[in-house]
This record gives sequence, C-alpha cells and structure tokens, in this order.
Amino acid sequence: MAIKALIIEDDEFLSDMYKTKFSQEGFEVFTASDGVEALEKLSAKEIEPDVILLDVVMPKMDGIEVLEKLKSDDNLKSIPVIMLTNLGQQEEIEKALSVGAKDYLVKANYTPSEVVRKVKDIISK
Repeated sequence: MAIKALIIEDDEFLSDMYKTKFSQEGFEVFTASDGVEALEKLSAKEIEPDVILLDVVMPKMDGIEVLEKLKSDDNLKSIPVIMLTNLGQQEEIEKALSVGAKDYLVKANYTPSEVVRKVKDIISK
C-alpha cells in the first residue's frame, strides 16, 4: 500500500515539484497551500497521511504554529512531521524539534530525491 504524504507548502512551484517526486517514488501525495487548510482537511479526516512535510514560512499560520496544533491533537500527534523549509537558523531548528518535528530539512541543502530518501528513512524507523 502506498505511503500517504501531506505536503504543506505555500509555494505552488515547490509544492508541485515535491508532489511529482514523491508520486514517482510511489507515495500517495496530498497538498495544502497553508496551515489552516491542512488542519481543516486533517480534522475532517479528508486525508490521513503517514507523514507530513511542513514549510515554516506560510501565510495565515506559520509552520511552527501548525506543528504545535498537530502535536496537541490526540488524533494527529502520532503522525511524523518533517519540517521542509528555507529557514536554517539554529533557533528555528531547535524550536521545531522541541515541539515534536522528526527532522528539519533546509530545502537548499537537499535535492527532491534526497528529501524522499530522508522521508523513507524516517518513516521506516
């Protein structure tokens, strides 16, 4: 059965690029363009992902706020969340990991193929 991934990313180009790459690798991919949309879909159980890739800088609600809401919801807190962002400041990384992110990937440091590989490693543990 395909692994279900939710990509929460406001940049449509990046969202499409990651969706294409993960789909090619056999994932079933869902996208949301901001945290509010993602939380609505998750709360309504429209999507039940095995893993979430979450950008930090987004309109309406930043990724850290989304992560906090996910981790405080008993139905969602067990879903592994991987931050996928361009923010590489140590304080952002530490905050995300302390709130419950499984990993923190800076987009500029990884190709889409490497991101897929990292995700597979994390969810296979």
